[in-house]
Amino acid sequence: MKGILKAVFLLAGFSAFAQAGPGNDFCGIKNTSFQEGEVVTMKVFYNTLGMYVGAGEATFTTALERFNGKTTYHCIGEGKSYSFFDKFFKVRDKYETYIDTATMLPMKFVRNVDEGGHKIYNNVTFNQNNGTAVSTSGVFKTSKCIQDVVSAMYYARNINFDKYKPGDKIPFDMFLDDEVYHLYLRYLGKETVKTQYGKFRAIKFKPLLIKGTIFTGGEKLTAWISDDPNHLVLRVESPISVGNIKVDMFGYKNLRYPLTSLLSVKGI
Repeated sequence: MKGILKAVFLLAGFSAFAQAGPGNDFCGIKNTSFQEGEVVTMKVFYNTLGMYVGAGEATFTTALERFNGKTTYHCIGEGKSYSFFDKFFKVRDKYETYIDTATMLPMKFVRNVDEGGHKIYNNVTFNQNNGTAVSTSGVFKTSKCIQDVVSAMYYARNINFDKYKPGDKIPFDMFLDDEVYHLYLRYLGKETVKTQYGKFRAIKFKPLLIKGTIFTGGEKLTAWISDDPNHLVLRVESPISVGNIKVDMFGYKNLRYPLTSLLSVKGI
């Protein structure tokens, strides 16, 4: 259960960068997929003995706010473990990003987590023009048009995935825990996926993961997003250091478009 919300962001957010890398048109994409007031709920399922058990959930909200004189999307992700798992490892995580509506690039990122009593706070301000990130720990050099793990998910939803073919390997950069990571996404194509919520037409990926406390690294994670103009994260699954996890979309409000990728709701 360690890093439950961080896992959601890392799993879901890696599908974000189909145009990433210096010197291309990654900068300045326009938002056409989500709107203020949107709320999306994800549930995390944990498996060690052949059966998936609900371990926790995360909620993502989006609002319009002013930050440093600019209009921004203030996107918040809050995650918590369920009461049963609190007995073993209590998680209360909150991640925030302020995204410039004109460029879809992050201006500020805040990580405030409590995982089993281990608390971490990091406040990052991005200067996209100078290529720097000023965090609670210091000043760090970043690459062009850097994203954080929250802004990544929202950027992802505005990518035109139709111009890629299965097997394409797409590099991108991400700022996380005061480091710039050079990663890539492998696009796998489209398929129908069955989740705990229902059956969807979906777009499928395998990202290169950062080796760390819960992930072993490599292309072991698989993610699906909805094959419609919303590009919602539907399911993410991966082995972790002990067992496996699945993260499923379980609820939504105020989507910009109808969720036309939904073929059937589970049980109907």
